[in-house]
Amino acid sequence: MVSQRSSSDAEKFEDKEPVVAGDDASAVLTDDDGDLLLPEVRKQAEKRLVRKLDVRLLPTIVLFFILNYIDRTAISSARLKGIEKDVHISDIQYENVLAVLYASYVPAQIPSNMFLNRISRPSIYISACVCIWGMVSALTGVTKNYGGLLAARIFVGIPEAVFYPGAIFLLSRWYTRKELALRSALLYSGLLISNAFGSLMAAGILANLEGKLGVRAWRWLFYIEGAMTVFIGMLAVWTLPDYPHNTRWLSKAERRLAQVRLAEDAGEADEDSVHDTALTGLKQALLDPKVYIFAIMTCSLLLGSSFVNFFPTLTATLGFSTTVSLLLAAPPWILATALCCVNAWHADRTGERFFHVAGPWWSIMVGYIIGLSTASVGGRYVALFLMAAGYAGSAITLVWTANAIPRPPAKRTAAIAIVNGVGNLGTLMGSYVWKAEWGPNYHQSMIIGLATLAFSTVLAVGMRYLLIWENNRLDGRESKEMSDAERERIEEAARLEGLSLDEALERKKGFRYLY
Repeated sequence: MVSQRSSSDAEKFEDKEPVVAGDDASAVLTDDDGDLLLPEVRKQAEKRLVRKLDVRLLPTIVLFFILNYIDRTAISSARLKGIEKDVHISDIQYENVLAVLYASYVPAQIPSNMFLNRISRPSIYISACVCIWGMVSALTGVTKNYGGLLAARIFVGIPEAVFYPGAIFLLSRWYTRKELALRSALLYSGLLISNAFGSLMAAGILANLEGKLGVRAWRWLFYIEGAMTVFIGMLAVWTLPDYPHNTRWLSKAERRLAQVRLAEDAGEADEDSVHDTALTGLKQALLDPKVYIFAIMTCSLLLGSSFVNFFPTLTATLGFSTTVSLLLAAPPWILATALCCVNAWHADRTGERFFHVAGPWWSIMVGYIIGLSTASVGGRYVALFLMAAGYAGSAITLVWTANAIPRPPAKRTAAIAIVNGVGNLGTLMGSYVWKAEWGPNYHQSMIIGLATLAFSTVLAVGMRYLLIWENNRLDGRESKEMSDAERERIEEAARLEGLSLDEALERKKGFRYLY
Protein backbone atom coordinates (compact mmCIF):
# COMPACT_ATOMS: atom_id res chain seq x y z
CA MET A 1 0.00 0.00 0.00
CA VAL A 2 1.32 3.45 -0.88
CA SER A 3 1.62 6.06 1.87
CA GLN A 4 1.85 9.83 1.58
CA ARG A 5 5.24 11.13 0.60
CA SER A 6 7.20 12.28 3.64
CA SER A 7 9.16 15.53 3.70
CA SER A 8 12.44 13.60 3.69
CA ASP A 9 11.33 11.62 0.67
CA ALA A 10 10.26 14.80 -1.07
CA GLU A 11 13.74 16.24 -0.58
CA LYS A 12 15.23 13.21 -2.30
CA PHE A 13 13.17 13.87 -5.39
CA GLU A 14 12.77 17.64 -5.40
CA ASP A 15 15.62 18.09 -7.87
CA LYS A 16 14.25 15.53 -10.33
CA GLU A 17 12.28 16.46 -13.42
CA PRO A 18 8.65 15.34 -13.70
CA VAL A 19 8.21 11.78 -14.90
CA VAL A 20 6.84 11.38 -18.38
CA ALA A 21 5.62 7.89 -19.22
CA GLY A 22 5.57 7.48 -22.96
CA ASP A 23 5.14 10.30 -25.43
CA ASP A 24 1.86 11.82 -24.28
CA ALA A 25 2.17 15.30 -22.79
CA SER A 26 -0.71 14.64 -20.44
CA ALA A 27 1.35 11.94 -18.74
CA VAL A 28 3.52 14.45 -16.79
CA LEU A 29 3.10 13.49 -13.15
CA THR A 30 2.56 16.07 -10.41
CA ASP A 31 1.70 15.83 -6.73
CA ASP A 32 -1.91 16.81 -7.59
CA ASP A 33 -2.25 13.58 -9.55
CA GLY A 34 -1.56 11.53 -6.41
CA ASP A 35 -4.86 12.24 -4.65
CA LEU A 36 -6.07 8.67 -5.25
CA LEU A 37 -2.89 7.25 -3.70
CA LEU A 38 -3.76 8.50 -0.20
CA PRO A 39 -4.37 5.56 2.16
CA GLU A 40 -7.89 6.64 3.05
CA VAL A 41 -9.12 6.66 -0.57
CA ARG A 42 -6.76 4.24 -2.34
CA LYS A 43 -8.72 1.02 -1.83
CA GLN A 44 -12.04 2.32 -3.14
CA ALA A 45 -10.36 4.27 -5.95
CA GLU A 46 -8.59 1.13 -7.12
CA LYS A 47 -11.84 -0.84 -7.08
CA ARG A 48 -13.53 1.86 -9.19
CA LEU A 49 -10.62 1.85 -11.65
CA VAL A 50 -10.67 -1.94 -12.08
CA ARG A 51 -14.46 -1.90 -12.43
CA LYS A 52 -14.24 0.77 -15.12
CA LEU A 53 -11.71 -1.35 -17.02
CA ASP A 54 -13.81 -4.48 -16.59
CA VAL A 55 -16.89 -2.73 -17.98
CA ARG A 56 -15.20 -1.26 -21.07
CA LEU A 57 -12.13 -3.33 -21.92
CA LEU A 58 -13.29 -6.87 -21.17
CA PRO A 59 -16.65 -6.92 -23.03
CA THR A 60 -14.98 -5.42 -26.11
CA ILE A 61 -12.19 -7.96 -26.39
CA VAL A 62 -14.49 -10.86 -25.48
CA LEU A 63 -16.75 -9.79 -28.37
CA PHE A 64 -13.68 -9.62 -30.61
CA PHE A 65 -12.68 -13.13 -29.63
CA ILE A 66 -16.17 -14.47 -30.27
CA LEU A 67 -16.18 -12.88 -33.72
CA ASN A 68 -12.60 -13.98 -34.36
CA TYR A 69 -13.36 -17.65 -33.91
CA ILE A 70 -16.79 -17.48 -35.52
CA ASP A 71 -15.10 -16.03 -38.62
CA ARG A 72 -12.25 -18.54 -38.44
CA THR A 73 -14.40 -21.66 -37.94
CA ALA A 74 -17.19 -20.64 -40.32
CA ILE A 75 -15.48 -22.65 -43.02
CA SER A 76 -15.87 -25.81 -40.92
CA SER A 77 -19.62 -25.20 -40.68
CA ALA A 78 -19.77 -24.29 -44.40
CA ARG A 79 -18.26 -27.69 -45.16
CA LEU A 80 -21.48 -29.28 -43.95
CA LYS A 81 -23.47 -27.31 -46.54
CA GLY A 82 -21.53 -27.92 -49.70
CA ILE A 83 -18.63 -25.46 -49.90
CA GLU A 84 -16.27 -28.19 -51.16
CA LYS A 85 -18.59 -29.08 -54.03
CA ASP A 86 -19.38 -25.47 -54.97
CA VAL A 87 -15.76 -24.32 -55.23
CA HIS A 88 -14.59 -27.70 -56.59
CA ILE A 89 -12.00 -28.66 -53.99
CA SER A 90 -10.84 -32.06 -52.74
CA ASP A 91 -10.34 -33.15 -49.12
CA ILE A 92 -6.61 -32.34 -49.22
CA GLN A 93 -7.33 -28.93 -50.76
CA TYR A 94 -9.82 -28.27 -47.95
CA GLU A 95 -7.08 -29.10 -45.43
CA ASN A 96 -4.77 -26.69 -47.28
CA VAL A 97 -7.41 -23.96 -46.98
CA LEU A 98 -7.55 -24.49 -43.21
CA ALA A 99 -3.77 -24.53 -42.86
CA VAL A 100 -2.91 -21.56 -45.07
CA LEU A 101 -4.50 -19.08 -42.66
CA TYR A 102 -1.79 -19.94 -40.14
CA ALA A 103 0.93 -19.47 -42.76
CA SER A 104 0.19 -15.72 -42.61
CA TYR A 105 -1.18 -15.60 -39.06
CA VAL A 106 1.95 -17.02 -37.39
CA PRO A 107 4.75 -14.85 -38.86
CA ALA A 108 2.69 -11.64 -38.61
CA GLN A 109 2.34 -11.84 -34.82
CA ILE A 110 5.87 -10.89 -33.78
CA PRO A 111 6.18 -7.66 -35.84
CA SER A 112 2.60 -6.75 -34.95
CA ASN A 113 3.17 -7.02 -31.21
CA MET A 114 6.50 -5.18 -31.47
CA PHE A 115 4.69 -2.37 -33.32
CA LEU A 116 1.83 -2.40 -30.79
CA ASN A 117 4.27 -1.73 -27.95
CA ARG A 118 5.70 1.33 -29.71
CA ILE A 119 2.50 3.11 -30.74
CA SER A 120 0.50 5.34 -28.41
CA ARG A 121 -3.03 4.39 -29.54
CA PRO A 122 -3.54 0.59 -29.55
CA SER A 123 -7.31 1.19 -29.48
CA ILE A 124 -7.18 2.50 -33.06
CA TYR A 125 -4.71 -0.10 -34.31
CA ILE A 126 -6.57 -3.13 -32.93
CA SER A 127 -10.00 -1.84 -34.00
CA ALA A 128 -8.79 -1.15 -37.54
CA CYS A 129 -7.40 -4.67 -37.85
CA VAL A 130 -10.70 -6.13 -36.62
CA CYS A 131 -12.56 -4.23 -39.36
CA ILE A 132 -10.10 -5.47 -41.99
CA TRP A 133 -10.42 -9.12 -41.01
CA GLY A 134 -14.21 -8.77 -40.98
CA MET A 135 -14.21 -7.39 -44.53
CA VAL A 136 -11.89 -10.12 -45.81
CA SER A 137 -13.93 -12.79 -44.06
CA ALA A 138 -17.11 -11.48 -45.73
CA LEU A 139 -15.35 -11.61 -49.11
CA THR A 140 -14.79 -15.35 -48.57
CA GLY A 141 -18.46 -15.66 -49.48
CA VAL A 142 -17.85 -14.51 -53.06
CA THR A 143 -15.09 -17.01 -53.86
CA LYS A 144 -15.67 -19.25 -56.87
CA ASN A 145 -12.64 -21.54 -56.87
CA TYR A 146 -9.76 -23.01 -54.88
CA GLY A 147 -7.42 -20.09 -55.59
CA GLY A 148 -9.92 -17.50 -54.39
CA LEU A 149 -10.58 -19.43 -51.21
CA LEU A 150 -6.85 -19.71 -50.51
CA ALA A 151 -6.33 -15.99 -51.09
CA ALA A 152 -9.17 -15.06 -48.73
CA ARG A 153 -7.79 -17.28 -45.97
CA ILE A 154 -4.25 -15.92 -46.38
CA PHE A 155 -5.36 -12.30 -46.11
CA VAL A 156 -7.70 -12.89 -43.17
CA GLY A 157 -4.77 -14.35 -41.21
CA ILE A 158 -2.68 -11.16 -41.31
CA PRO A 159 -5.09 -8.81 -39.46
CA GLU A 160 -6.19 -11.65 -37.16
CA ALA A 161 -2.55 -11.98 -36.04
CA VAL A 162 -2.92 -8.65 -34.25
CA PHE A 163 -5.69 -9.69 -31.97
CA TYR A 164 -4.95 -12.47 -29.45
CA PRO A 165 -1.29 -11.73 -28.57
CA GLY A 166 -2.10 -8.02 -28.74
CA ALA A 167 -5.09 -8.42 -26.43
CA ILE A 168 -3.06 -10.40 -23.88
CA PHE A 169 -0.34 -7.74 -23.96
CA LEU A 170 -2.91 -4.96 -23.52
CA LEU A 171 -4.43 -6.78 -20.53
CA SER A 172 -0.97 -7.15 -19.00
CA ARG A 173 -0.52 -3.36 -19.24
CA TRP A 174 -3.58 -2.82 -17.02
CA TYR A 175 -4.02 -5.75 -14.63
CA THR A 176 -1.73 -7.08 -11.90
CA ARG A 177 -0.39 -10.63 -11.98
CA LYS A 178 -3.12 -11.88 -9.65
CA GLU A 179 -5.87 -10.20 -11.67
CA LEU A 180 -4.63 -11.25 -15.08
CA ALA A 181 -5.59 -14.94 -15.18
CA LEU A 182 -9.31 -14.37 -14.64
CA ARG A 183 -9.44 -11.51 -17.16
CA SER A 184 -7.55 -13.52 -19.74
CA ALA A 185 -9.88 -16.45 -19.14
CA LEU A 186 -12.88 -14.19 -19.68
CA LEU A 187 -11.23 -13.19 -22.94
CA TYR A 188 -10.62 -16.82 -23.83
CA SER A 189 -14.19 -17.65 -22.92
CA GLY A 190 -15.03 -15.72 -26.07
CA LEU A 191 -13.30 -18.49 -28.01
CA LEU A 192 -15.14 -21.22 -26.12
CA ILE A 193 -18.58 -19.65 -26.26
CA SER A 194 -18.03 -18.80 -29.92
CA ASN A 195 -17.88 -22.52 -30.64
CA ALA A 196 -21.33 -22.80 -29.10
CA PHE A 197 -22.75 -19.51 -30.36
CA GLY A 198 -21.11 -19.95 -33.77
CA SER A 199 -22.63 -23.40 -34.17
CA LEU A 200 -26.09 -22.13 -33.21
CA MET A 201 -25.77 -19.15 -35.57
CA ALA A 202 -24.49 -21.38 -38.35
CA ALA A 203 -27.38 -23.80 -37.78
CA GLY A 204 -29.91 -20.97 -38.18
CA ILE A 205 -28.26 -19.46 -41.25
CA LEU A 206 -27.60 -22.74 -43.03
CA ALA A 207 -31.11 -24.02 -42.32
CA ASN A 208 -33.06 -20.90 -43.28
CA LEU A 209 -31.13 -18.93 -45.89
CA GLU A 210 -30.41 -21.61 -48.47
CA GLY A 211 -31.13 -20.10 -51.89
CA LYS A 212 -32.31 -16.73 -50.59
CA LEU A 213 -31.76 -14.12 -53.32
CA GLY A 214 -30.21 -16.94 -55.32
CA VAL A 215 -27.29 -17.27 -52.87
CA ARG A 216 -26.12 -20.49 -51.21
CA ALA A 217 -26.50 -20.62 -47.41
CA TRP A 218 -22.76 -21.04 -46.75
CA ARG A 219 -22.11 -17.78 -48.60
CA TRP A 220 -24.68 -16.01 -46.41
CA LEU A 221 -22.77 -17.38 -43.41
CA PHE A 222 -19.62 -15.48 -44.40
CA TYR A 223 -21.51 -12.31 -45.40
CA ILE A 224 -23.43 -12.03 -42.12
CA GLU A 225 -20.58 -12.94 -39.78
CA GLY A 226 -18.11 -10.68 -41.59
CA ALA A 227 -20.50 -7.71 -41.46
CA MET A 228 -21.00 -8.19 -37.71
CA THR A 229 -17.22 -8.09 -37.19
CA VAL A 230 -16.81 -4.84 -39.12
CA PHE A 231 -19.62 -3.18 -37.16
CA ILE A 232 -18.19 -4.15 -33.74
CA GLY A 233 -14.68 -3.13 -34.83
CA MET A 234 -15.88 0.37 -35.69
CA LEU A 235 -17.51 0.81 -32.27
CA ALA A 236 -14.47 -0.47 -30.37
CA VAL A 237 -12.38 2.66 -31.04
CA TRP A 238 -14.38 4.40 -28.29
CA THR A 239 -14.42 1.53 -25.77
CA LEU A 240 -10.88 0.13 -25.84
CA PRO A 241 -8.29 1.83 -23.62
CA ASP A 242 -4.82 2.80 -24.75
CA TYR A 243 -2.08 2.66 -22.08
CA PRO A 244 -2.22 3.67 -18.40
CA HIS A 245 -0.41 6.93 -19.10
CA ASN A 246 -2.58 8.18 -22.00
CA THR A 247 -6.08 6.67 -21.97
CA ARG A 248 -8.46 9.50 -22.74
CA TRP A 249 -11.45 8.35 -20.69
CA LEU A 250 -9.48 8.25 -17.41
CA SER A 251 -8.58 11.24 -15.25
CA LYS A 252 -4.94 12.11 -14.56
CA ALA A 253 -5.25 10.74 -11.03
CA GLU A 254 -6.70 7.48 -12.34
CA ARG A 255 -3.92 7.17 -14.89
CA ARG A 256 -1.30 7.61 -12.19
CA LEU A 257 -3.04 5.07 -9.96
CA ALA A 258 -3.06 2.60 -12.85
CA GLN A 259 0.70 3.00 -13.27
CA VAL A 260 1.38 2.71 -9.54
CA ARG A 261 -0.61 -0.55 -9.26
CA LEU A 262 1.61 -2.24 -11.82
CA ALA A 263 4.79 -0.76 -10.37
CA GLU A 264 3.88 -2.19 -6.96
CA ASP A 265 3.08 -5.56 -8.49
CA ALA A 266 6.53 -6.10 -10.02
CA GLY A 267 8.66 -3.73 -7.97
CA GLU A 268 9.45 -1.58 -11.00
CA ALA A 269 7.57 0.63 -13.45
CA ASP A 270 5.79 -1.11 -16.30
CA GLU A 271 7.47 1.14 -18.85
CA ASP A 272 10.34 0.69 -21.26
CA SER A 273 13.48 2.58 -20.31
CA VAL A 274 15.60 4.56 -22.76
CA HIS A 275 17.61 1.35 -23.23
CA ASP A 276 14.57 -0.71 -24.23
CA THR A 277 13.58 -0.71 -27.90
CA ALA A 278 11.52 -3.11 -29.99
CA LEU A 279 14.72 -4.78 -31.24
CA THR A 280 16.36 -5.03 -27.82
CA GLY A 281 13.10 -6.49 -26.46
CA LEU A 282 13.08 -9.09 -29.24
CA LYS A 283 16.73 -9.92 -28.56
CA GLN A 284 16.08 -10.30 -24.83
CA ALA A 285 13.14 -12.60 -25.54
CA LEU A 286 15.18 -14.73 -27.94
CA LEU A 287 17.94 -15.11 -25.33
CA ASP A 288 15.54 -16.26 -22.59
CA PRO A 289 15.20 -20.08 -22.47
CA LYS A 290 11.75 -19.75 -20.90
CA VAL A 291 10.43 -18.36 -24.19
CA TYR A 292 11.50 -21.49 -26.07
CA ILE A 293 9.98 -23.82 -23.50
CA PHE A 294 6.68 -21.95 -23.55
CA ALA A 295 6.70 -21.80 -27.37
CA ILE A 296 7.30 -25.54 -27.87
CA MET A 297 4.85 -26.38 -25.08
CA THR A 298 2.14 -24.24 -26.71
CA CYS A 299 2.84 -25.67 -30.16
CA SER A 300 2.48 -29.20 -28.85
CA LEU A 301 -0.62 -28.24 -26.87
CA LEU A 302 -2.39 -26.66 -29.85
CA LEU A 303 -1.54 -29.64 -32.05
CA GLY A 304 -2.99 -31.95 -29.40
CA SER A 305 -6.16 -29.86 -29.11
CA SER A 306 -6.60 -29.06 -32.81
CA PHE A 307 -9.92 -30.90 -32.71
CA VAL A 308 -11.50 -27.50 -32.02
CA ASN A 309 -11.36 -26.56 -35.72
CA PHE A 310 -13.13 -29.81 -36.63
CA PHE A 311 -15.73 -29.88 -33.87
CA PRO A 312 -18.79 -29.68 -36.17
CA THR A 313 -17.25 -32.51 -38.22
CA LEU A 314 -16.77 -34.59 -35.08
CA THR A 315 -20.34 -34.05 -33.89
CA ALA A 316 -21.52 -35.00 -37.39
CA THR A 317 -19.92 -38.45 -36.88
CA LEU A 318 -22.59 -39.14 -34.25
CA GLY A 319 -24.97 -39.78 -37.16
CA PHE A 320 -27.48 -36.92 -36.96
CA SER A 321 -28.59 -34.32 -39.53
CA THR A 322 -26.58 -31.16 -40.23
CA THR A 323 -28.81 -28.95 -38.07
CA VAL A 324 -28.87 -31.39 -35.14
CA SER A 325 -25.08 -31.89 -35.38
CA LEU A 326 -24.51 -28.14 -35.13
CA LEU A 327 -26.89 -27.90 -32.18
CA LEU A 328 -25.11 -30.77 -30.42
CA ALA A 329 -21.81 -28.88 -30.81
CA ALA A 330 -23.00 -26.10 -28.48
CA PRO A 331 -23.44 -27.72 -25.00
CA PRO A 332 -19.81 -28.94 -24.60
CA TRP A 333 -18.53 -25.40 -25.17
CA ILE A 334 -21.04 -23.85 -22.76
CA LEU A 335 -19.69 -26.17 -20.05
CA ALA A 336 -16.11 -25.41 -21.11
CA THR A 337 -16.73 -21.66 -20.77
CA ALA A 338 -17.94 -22.03 -17.18
CA LEU A 339 -15.00 -24.29 -16.25
CA CYS A 340 -12.56 -21.89 -17.88
CA CYS A 341 -13.71 -18.97 -15.72
CA VAL A 342 -13.75 -21.01 -12.49
CA ASN A 343 -10.27 -22.39 -13.19
CA ALA A 344 -8.83 -18.93 -13.86
CA TRP A 345 -10.55 -17.39 -10.83
CA HIS A 346 -8.96 -20.03 -8.61
CA ALA A 347 -5.58 -19.50 -10.30
CA ASP A 348 -5.77 -15.81 -9.40
CA ARG A 349 -6.83 -16.53 -5.83
CA THR A 350 -4.00 -19.00 -5.23
CA GLY A 351 -1.28 -17.58 -7.49
CA GLU A 352 -0.60 -21.16 -8.67
CA ARG A 353 -0.03 -21.72 -12.38
CA PHE A 354 1.13 -25.25 -13.30
CA PHE A 355 -1.89 -27.29 -12.20
CA HIS A 356 -4.34 -24.66 -13.46
CA VAL A 357 -2.64 -24.62 -16.88
CA ALA A 358 -1.70 -28.27 -17.40
CA GLY A 359 -4.37 -30.02 -15.32
CA PRO A 360 -7.26 -29.40 -17.75
CA TRP A 361 -5.21 -30.88 -20.61
CA TRP A 362 -5.60 -34.24 -18.95
CA SER A 363 -9.36 -33.95 -19.49
CA ILE A 364 -8.70 -33.86 -23.25
CA MET A 365 -6.50 -36.94 -22.90
CA VAL A 366 -9.26 -38.81 -21.05
CA GLY A 367 -11.68 -37.77 -23.81
CA TYR A 368 -9.32 -39.20 -26.41
CA ILE A 369 -9.00 -42.45 -24.48
CA ILE A 370 -12.81 -42.79 -24.34
CA GLY A 371 -13.01 -42.00 -28.05
CA LEU A 372 -10.45 -44.72 -28.75
CA SER A 373 -12.26 -47.22 -26.53
CA THR A 374 -15.86 -47.00 -27.70
CA ALA A 375 -17.92 -46.40 -30.83
CA SER A 376 -21.19 -45.74 -28.97
CA VAL A 377 -22.94 -42.45 -29.56
CA GLY A 378 -23.26 -41.69 -25.84
CA GLY A 379 -19.64 -42.48 -25.08
CA ARG A 380 -18.30 -40.39 -27.95
CA TYR A 381 -20.51 -37.42 -27.00
CA VAL A 382 -19.20 -37.60 -23.41
CA ALA A 383 -15.69 -37.62 -24.91
CA LEU A 384 -16.51 -34.41 -26.78
CA PHE A 385 -17.53 -32.76 -23.49
CA LEU A 386 -14.23 -33.78 -21.88
CA MET A 387 -12.22 -32.56 -24.88
CA ALA A 388 -13.94 -29.17 -24.84
CA ALA A 389 -13.50 -28.86 -21.05
CA GLY A 390 -9.74 -29.24 -21.47
CA TYR A 391 -9.54 -25.84 -23.11
CA ALA A 392 -9.80 -24.28 -19.65
CA GLY A 393 -6.03 -24.71 -19.29
CA SER A 394 -5.21 -23.20 -22.67
CA ALA A 395 -6.91 -19.99 -21.56
CA ILE A 396 -4.11 -19.02 -19.20
CA THR A 397 -1.06 -20.39 -21.05
CA LEU A 398 -0.12 -16.91 -22.32
CA VAL A 399 -0.90 -15.49 -18.88
CA TRP A 400 1.75 -17.79 -17.44
CA THR A 401 4.11 -16.54 -20.14
CA ALA A 402 3.41 -12.89 -19.21
CA ASN A 403 3.88 -13.70 -15.50
CA ALA A 404 7.19 -15.49 -16.13
CA ILE A 405 8.56 -12.77 -18.46
CA PRO A 406 7.11 -9.59 -16.92
CA ARG A 407 9.59 -6.80 -17.64
CA PRO A 408 10.43 -4.79 -19.64
CA PRO A 409 7.25 -4.47 -21.74
CA ALA A 410 9.36 -4.61 -24.94
CA LYS A 411 10.57 -8.07 -23.95
CA ARG A 412 7.16 -9.20 -22.72
CA THR A 413 5.36 -8.22 -25.91
CA ALA A 414 7.96 -10.02 -28.06
CA ALA A 415 7.79 -13.11 -25.84
CA ILE A 416 3.98 -13.27 -26.01
CA ALA A 417 4.07 -12.96 -29.80
CA ILE A 418 6.80 -15.60 -30.18
CA VAL A 419 5.02 -18.08 -27.91
CA ASN A 420 1.64 -17.60 -29.57
CA GLY A 421 3.12 -17.47 -33.07
CA VAL A 422 5.22 -20.62 -32.73
CA GLY A 423 2.39 -22.21 -30.79
CA ASN A 424 0.00 -21.77 -33.69
CA LEU A 425 2.28 -23.84 -35.87
CA GLY A 426 0.64 -26.62 -33.90
CA THR A 427 -2.75 -25.48 -35.15
CA LEU A 428 -1.36 -25.39 -38.69
CA MET A 429 -0.10 -28.96 -38.37
CA GLY A 430 -3.41 -29.91 -36.75
CA SER A 431 -5.17 -29.00 -40.00
CA TYR A 432 -3.71 -32.22 -41.45
CA VAL A 433 -4.20 -34.43 -38.39
CA TRP A 434 -7.97 -34.83 -38.64
CA LYS A 435 -8.03 -36.36 -42.11
CA ALA A 436 -11.37 -37.28 -43.66
CA GLU A 437 -10.11 -40.78 -44.49
CA TRP A 438 -9.42 -41.36 -40.77
CA GLY A 439 -13.09 -40.73 -39.94
CA PRO A 440 -15.55 -41.40 -38.56
CA ASN A 441 -13.54 -42.78 -35.60
CA TYR A 442 -10.40 -40.62 -36.03
CA HIS A 443 -8.34 -43.02 -33.93
CA GLN A 444 -5.04 -41.95 -35.51
CA SER A 445 -5.87 -38.30 -34.80
CA MET A 446 -6.60 -39.04 -31.15
CA ILE A 447 -3.36 -41.01 -30.70
CA ILE A 448 -1.39 -38.04 -32.06
CA GLY A 449 -3.30 -35.78 -29.68
CA LEU A 450 -2.52 -38.01 -26.69
CA ALA A 451 1.21 -38.02 -27.48
CA THR A 452 1.52 -34.28 -27.98
CA LEU A 453 -0.46 -33.40 -24.85
CA ALA A 454 1.73 -35.73 -22.80
CA PHE A 455 4.80 -33.96 -24.21
CA SER A 456 3.27 -30.55 -23.33
CA THR A 457 2.78 -31.75 -19.76
CA VAL A 458 6.47 -32.74 -19.50
CA LEU A 459 7.50 -29.25 -20.67
CA ALA A 460 5.09 -27.61 -18.20
CA VAL A 461 6.67 -29.61 -15.36
CA GLY A 462 10.09 -28.42 -16.55
CA MET A 463 8.88 -24.78 -16.57
CA ARG A 464 7.53 -25.12 -13.04
CA TYR A 465 10.88 -26.27 -11.68
CA LEU A 466 12.78 -23.68 -13.71
CA LEU A 467 10.72 -20.90 -12.12
CA ILE A 468 11.26 -22.39 -8.66
CA TRP A 469 15.00 -22.29 -9.38
CA GLU A 470 14.70 -18.67 -10.58
CA ASN A 471 12.95 -17.72 -7.33
CA ASN A 472 15.69 -19.39 -5.28
CA ARG A 473 18.26 -17.43 -7.26
CA LEU A 474 16.37 -14.19 -6.58
CA ASP A 475 16.60 -14.90 -2.84
CA GLY A 476 20.33 -14.26 -2.94
CA ARG A 477 20.43 -11.55 -5.56
CA GLU A 478 21.99 -8.15 -4.70
CA SER A 479 20.88 -4.86 -6.20
CA LYS A 480 24.37 -4.31 -7.65
CA GLU A 481 23.64 -7.08 -10.15
CA MET A 482 20.85 -5.05 -11.75
CA SER A 483 21.18 -3.70 -15.26
CA ASP A 484 20.94 0.02 -15.94
CA ALA A 485 17.52 -0.45 -17.57
CA GLU A 486 16.16 -2.37 -14.58
CA ARG A 487 17.48 0.22 -12.12
CA GLU A 488 15.88 2.96 -14.23
CA ARG A 489 12.48 1.24 -14.05
CA ILE A 490 12.81 0.87 -10.26
CA GLU A 491 13.70 4.56 -9.93
CA GLU A 492 10.63 5.49 -11.96
CA ALA A 493 8.47 3.25 -9.78
CA ALA A 494 9.85 5.06 -6.71
CA ARG A 495 8.94 8.45 -8.20
CA LEU A 496 5.46 7.26 -9.16
CA GLU A 497 4.73 5.93 -5.68
CA GLY A 498 6.50 8.57 -3.60
CA LEU A 499 9.07 6.15 -2.15
CA SER A 500 12.78 6.53 -1.60
CA LEU A 501 15.02 4.54 -3.92
CA ASP A 502 16.14 2.33 -1.02
CA GLU A 503 12.51 1.55 -0.19
CA ALA A 504 11.78 0.70 -3.82
CA LEU A 505 14.87 -1.53 -4.05
CA GLU A 506 13.88 -3.33 -0.87
CA ARG A 507 10.35 -3.95 -2.15
CA LYS A 508 11.69 -5.20 -5.47
CA LYS A 509 13.41 -8.01 -3.55
CA GLY A 510 9.94 -9.31 -2.69
CA PHE A 511 9.05 -10.03 -6.33
CA ARG A 512 8.76 -13.73 -7.15
CA TYR A 513 7.63 -15.65 -10.25
CA LEU A 514 4.31 -17.46 -10.15
CA TYR A 515 4.61 -21.18 -10.85
